[in-house]
Amino acid sequence: MGEPTAADASSRHTPVLLQRCLDLLGPALTAPGAVMVDATLGMGGHTEGVLRAFDEVRVVGIDRDPQALALAGERLAPFGDRFTPVHAVYDEIPDVLDRLGLPSVQGVLMDLGVSSLQLDETERGFAYAHDAPLDMRMDPTRGLTAADVLNTYDERALARVLHVYGEERFAGRIAEAVVRRRAQAPLTRTAELVDIVRACIPAATRKTGGHPAKRTFQALRIEVNGELAALERALPAAIESLAVGGRIVVESYQSLEDRLVKRALAVGATSSAPPDLPVEPATHAPYLRLLTRGAEEADAEELARNPRSQSVRLRAAERTRPTPDHLRTARRAA
Repeated sequence: MGEPTAADASSRHTPVLLQRCLDLLGPALTAPGAVMVDATLGMGGHTEGVLRAFDEVRVVGIDRDPQALALAGERLAPFGDRFTPVHAVYDEIPDVLDRLGLPSVQGVLMDLGVSSLQLDETERGFAYAHDAPLDMRMDPTRGLTAADVLNTYDERALARVLHVYGEERFAGRIAEAVVRRRAQAPLTRTAELVDIVRACIPAATRKTGGHPAKRTFQALRIEVNGELAALERALPAAIESLAVGGRIVVESYQSLEDRLVKRALAVGATSSAPPDLPVEPATHAPYLRLLTRGAEEADAEELARNPRSQSVRLRAAERTRPTPDHLRTARRAA
């Protein structure tokens, strides 16, 4: 199969909840000189939608995957210098903006999880439905692979990864089987892992909940790419990058991500004053306003158009004032 092209990117990638993202970001992106950070550029579908909808907006597109950056760059070339690609992880937003001389931005979009490109390129090893090398790195130029994790972590560490990041009920059983299997020969292929997982999960359980290896693959992907740790750093950094009136939209695809997003937005949308104070000091007032009631999901029309929207949970907020100094200090100390 040849190298994917910009046309492939456009035809293969339908951005999830695009119109809803545009509606939520729109009031901030109409400001003169508005800049948006697409913190998870992927194949550029959301950014293309933003650049088409808002004629004056500039987008800084961040991705750790060099192949995604190349595809998106080709796809978005018609927009000229309104689009700036950056090879980085989204927790590097402050450094990226510093290098570009941008003190703040009007919008941040995060579309979390594995991208369409990574799922569709079977040799990357993200998909349990196809046999491929056990890689799963979003940036294939650096870091541990899934094979490294499976072949070097001890049984207890493996079980923890599967239980915490995959919420896998049979984590201990799978970890034990992996350690037993690798003693014969190192694991190198996704099909080997699928066979191990399937054998460890009781037949009755396999009848529900989708593919039996789904949770194990999710857990390994999160571990290999340090996804949750990066997200935990990226969320406050993204919020701090917003100018007053700026907006952040985050799309999550599993409960661990959504929990972190909910918590980060709630911190900004909740008074930091002690609950027993009769009057709230102005310095303790919230600095974010939630734009969604809970997490929004895809409706039937979106699901029919884009099956990958099935598990999406969207949350959004607007910055109403600068972050109080005492909360900035607390974050730096943490």
